[in-house]
Amino acid sequence: MEVFPQQLKYHLCKLTPMKKASEANTKKVQETDKKRVSDQDNKKSMPENVLVHKVRFVTIDASHAGQRIDNFLLRELKDTPRSYVYRILRKGEVRVNKKRAKPTLKLQDQDIVRIPPVYLPVKEKQETVPKSFLDTLSESIIHEDDDIILINKSSGLAVHGGSGVRFGLIESFRQLRPELPFVELVHRLDKETSGIVMLAKSRGVLLELHEMLKQKQINKFYQTLILGKWQGGKQHIKNHLQRNRGSKQKVRVVKDKNSDKAKESESIFRPIKLYQQYSLMEVELLTGRMHQIRTQLADLGNPVMGDSQYGDFAANRAAKKDIGLKRLFLHAYHLNFKLNSSGKVYDYKIDLPKELTAVIEQLR
Repeated sequence: MEVFPQQLKYHLCKLTPMKKASEANTKKVQETDKKRVSDQDNKKSMPENVLVHKVRFVTIDASHAGQRIDNFLLRELKDTPRSYVYRILRKGEVRVNKKRAKPTLKLQDQDIVRIPPVYLPVKEKQETVPKSFLDTLSESIIHEDDDIILINKSSGLAVHGGSGVRFGLIESFRQLRPELPFVELVHRLDKETSGIVMLAKSRGVLLELHEMLKQKQINKFYQTLILGKWQGGKQHIKNHLQRNRGSKQKVRVVKDKNSDKAKESESIFRPIKLYQQYSLMEVELLTGRMHQIRTQLADLGNPVMGDSQYGDFAANRAAKKDIGLKRLFLHAYHLNFKLNSSGKVYDYKIDLPKELTAVIEQLR
C-alpha cells in the first residue's frame, strides 16, 4: 500500500508515543529486577536471628528484693538492647508469679520470674580486651575482699564502654574475672580523671553503698592543680549545677536553684601548695554530680589545669609546653568509710600518678 507523506507523518506520530511507553516499561522492569536482586543480596547479608538466651525461671532472693523488674532483666539479659527488654515486657512475655509485669513492678523475695527466650541477630564476636591491658588492670587493684574491690583507674580509661569506646573498666574487669557472679560499679569517674574507683561484689552491698553516698557517709578526696593562686584558705562551696541545653556532656553553675533540672552540688576546697601561677588543691566531694569539681572551680575563676571542656585553653597550651602537663590534673586519691553491714573500715590513699608527679616537680 502506498503511503503518502501526510499519512506517513500521522503513523509516525502515532508510533512514537508507543515506542516511548515501551522503552519506559522496559526500564521499569529492569529497575524492578535490579531492586529484586539487591533485596536478595541484602537478605543474604542480613544476620539471621539466633537464640541468645533460653527460657528460664528465676527465683528472687533477698539480694534482688525491691529491684524493679526492668532493671533486673537488663542485668540478667546482658548484651540485649534495652528496646528488646521493654518490648518483651510490653507484650507480656515476662511473667512474675505467672502474671504479666509492668516495667515498674518491684520484685519481692521468693517471686518466680519467667524470662522468655531471646532471639537476636548474629553479632560480630565480642571485642576481646588485650591480655596486656587485663594484666595492667589486675595490677591496678588496690584492695579486694568479699564485698568490695578498689581499683586505681588510669586517665583515659572510661568506666563504661560504648559511644566509640571499645571497652571500659567494668567490661574489662568482667573479662578479667569471669568467675565472679556479680560485679558492678558503685560510682563513676570521668574518663580523663584518674584514681580510686569502687566496685561492689553483690547487689546488697551495691545498694548499701549507693545509700551511703546519698547520706554523705563516704568520704572522697581528690587532688587537683588549678590556674591562679587560691584565695581565702579552706572554702565550703554550695551551688547548683544544670546540664547545658543541647549538650548532655557539659554542665554549668546556675543561680535558679528552684529549677527542676538544677541539682545541688557541694564540695570543700583546701589549698595544699601555692605556686606562682598555680595552686595544688585537695577537694572533698560531698555530692557526686557530673563534672562537679571542674565546673565549680571554673565558676570560681580557677579552672582545673588540662581541662579541655571548662578550662583556660591558652593556659593549658602554656602548661603543656612549660611544665609538661598533657592531661587533666584531677586525681581521686583518698577514700574513707565504714561498711555498716560488715563493720569493715576502708581507708585508702594512693599517690599521684607519675605523669602528675613530674608536673609538680617542674613547679618546685
